[in-house]
Amino acid sequence: GWWHWVVFDIPSDVFQLVQNAGNPEALLAPPEAIQALTNYGTEGYGGPCPPSGHGIHKYIITVYALKTETLRLDKTVNPAIAGYYLWSNTLAKASLIAYYEKN
Repeated sequence: GWWHWVVFDIPSDVFQLVQNAGNPEALLAPPEAIQALTNYGTEGYGGPCPPSGHGIHKYIITVYALKTETLRLDKTVNPAIAGYYLWSNTLAKASLIAYYEKN
């Protein structure tokens, strides 16, 4: 898959993120949160934008409950490595699946 946003170490008492929290320059995410490199090669949120006429794309947004307060990774971690650390520390997770097509 393609990682549009890699953010972790969000404190367990945070129940929502404010609008534009995915922009690291805005400093709106919790201060403990780490916004790591995405498959775009940048930190922060990169929204869905499939190529025109490329068909329907599936987007999965997943939130994880972890058995550790921190993954002990930094913002330069490869998204696949971050995914492995998430998977190996998961207590529970919930996903939202959306489909988008650009005409």
